[in-house]
Amino acid sequence: MTTQTTAAMREPELLYEPSLQMYDGARVWRYLDWLGEHRGVDLAGWDELYAWSVEHLEDFWGSLWDYFGIISHADVEGGYTRVLSERTMPGARWFEGALVNYAEHALRHADTRPDDSAVVAYSQTRDTIELTFAQLADDVRRVRAGLQRLGVARGDRVAAYLPNIPETLVAYLATASLGAVWSSCAPEFGARSVVDRFGQIEPKVLLAVAGYTFGAKEVDKRADVAAVRAGLPTVEHVVHVPYGPLELGLDEEVVTWRDLTAETDAPMAYEPVPFDHPLTILYSSGTTGLPKAIVHGHGGLMLEHLKCQTFHWDLGPGDRLLWFSTTAWMLWTALVSGLVTGASIVLTDGNPLYPDLRAQWRMAAESGAAKMGANPAFLMACRKEGVRPDEEFDLSRLRQIGVAGSPLPPEGARWLAEQFGNRVLVNNGVGGTDVCTGIVHGSPLQPVWAGEMSGPTLGVDVKAYDEDGHPVTGVLGELVIRTPMPSMPVAFWGDPDGRRLRAAYFDTYPGVFRFGDWCRFSEVGSCLVTGRSDATLNRGGVRLGTAEYYRVLQDLPEVTDSVVVHLEDPAGGLGELLLFVVPADGVHVDDALRAKLAATVRGALSPRHVPDRIIEVPAVPYSRTGKKLEVPVKKILRGADPTSVASPGALVDAGALDAYVDFARSLGGDS
Repeated sequence: MTTQTTAAMREPELLYEPSLQMYDGARVWRYLDWLGEHRGVDLAGWDELYAWSVEHLEDFWGSLWDYFGIISHADVEGGYTRVLSERTMPGARWFEGALVNYAEHALRHADTRPDDSAVVAYSQTRDTIELTFAQLADDVRRVRAGLQRLGVARGDRVAAYLPNIPETLVAYLATASLGAVWSSCAPEFGARSVVDRFGQIEPKVLLAVAGYTFGAKEVDKRADVAAVRAGLPTVEHVVHVPYGPLELGLDEEVVTWRDLTAETDAPMAYEPVPFDHPLTILYSSGTTGLPKAIVHGHGGLMLEHLKCQTFHWDLGPGDRLLWFSTTAWMLWTALVSGLVTGASIVLTDGNPLYPDLRAQWRMAAESGAAKMGANPAFLMACRKEGVRPDEEFDLSRLRQIGVAGSPLPPEGARWLAEQFGNRVLVNNGVGGTDVCTGIVHGSPLQPVWAGEMSGPTLGVDVKAYDEDGHPVTGVLGELVIRTPMPSMPVAFWGDPDGRRLRAAYFDTYPGVFRFGDWCRFSEVGSCLVTGRSDATLNRGGVRLGTAEYYRVLQDLPEVTDSVVVHLEDPAGGLGELLLFVVPADGVHVDDALRAKLAATVRGALSPRHVPDRIIEVPAVPYSRTGKKLEVPVKKILRGADPTSVASPGALVDAGALDAYVDFARSLGGDS
């Protein structure tokens, strides 16, 4: 068994406790009171609630069904026969007998609060749009009828090559209302990447835009849409969603959005479907092969998002959720679920940093967001530039800043605390497309730790495992989930016997869901995630997460970005540790800078983690969801064909891998 680094064992730094106003007003207290009154379960606070939620799994999730008033059309008492038929993973079956519909829950507030704002949409292509719950529901009703005219029925797939705009939301909910299956890709994806995804699910209808604006740049997508259409032989209809001045102009007849939304007296209706009936298909990054088509069900996402967004994000009627996301990221699906809680959501499209770093803060102030999401790179850039958001903008309604996408360094958490004090909760979390939610993050009842997540989410039994499958505390291990949760994947599309799904999550620890992150839980329950477990650095038995490496380098003025990979020695030696550095403007990686970087790493980490080579590169490759692509770089350096490890359309910068390919060639293609 490998040893761990001293850095990985250090005690977490308590940053602050949430303010009394945040703590006392938290929505989770209403649930705790309800549990005592309706279930006879008296719990003193968060720690007791979490322990009860994982020790009494069926009671917890069953209570949420009643607490949130889930609508089931099944003719059985309570709306379902059993909460959890089997605890096995994979194969757990939740709420058997239930007949639900996600869209019905997202739109039910139109009956009780028709004139309240449901959506505000900011765009760099057109003016801001705002919809009430009544307007949103009516748009969904008309698009539902339009999809039916195109022959869409229960089980059919509807694919969207669309940005994060109201039309996308409306089409998603209309698709769900029919019991059809939704899947979306952002228009910045190249045609090959889109076909790699949609080609697996054989859609009947494709919705697309002809172009969009990204900052000040006009982007023409007509050629890509034509290539996508040509690569999807099952598509019977292409719907052109007008966005900007361009028209699709495909040879075959295109259905217009106006045709799809034509006025009709068709009533709104919701197809009752089983709890695990497919709602949406999300995709893995596609940076290590063909993307996995991950199927999520109506009930699982609905119930998980109600739990997460009500108790952890503290959202509900009267609140507004802002989280920049493209339609290709799982966070878009989570953003839409703000509607299920009764909150209003903010849709954003374009360059989130245009015209400057302050754009997102301005939007949070203008929209009156109660919760704002951000990625660590954005927050660290704001810190470096000297942005003072709470002084520069009216963020008086902001209660939480959600942080996801990669680990937030302690310096970033301290900076946020300096800006907002304990008035705004820094809710740092880890989750993913696999479960379409967070599994470790905070809540208004939990303390905030610098650079760490407050703890596991309710109902999710999360641990760090050592190589032998034993839970460990205070040292690094594999992040695992030990009991089922409703939003685990229903299946992979095109994997009828479940072989690929088992290989992805359950082969390492049979019966336990391996999440794929390298983490450490502290004695106080906080969690530090140090990167993907398949990218950890292992030098002579000392394992180190890549995020710890980047924390050491992030504040050096000479360094703009970096990526580190370890090429192991099959004979058991130390292997070779390579550090690729993007220097700041006007800086070059010379011997003096190499010496400084080596000394910095030696002092902060260990002598064994001093790079064997430090190489200057023009860019670090990132996926379109903001993930630093260490594993594809490593495979390229091992001699893999670049096209087999990373689809160009899945990268923010398709040319970012070129320097690593050139370096691999200089090594003879195999190091």
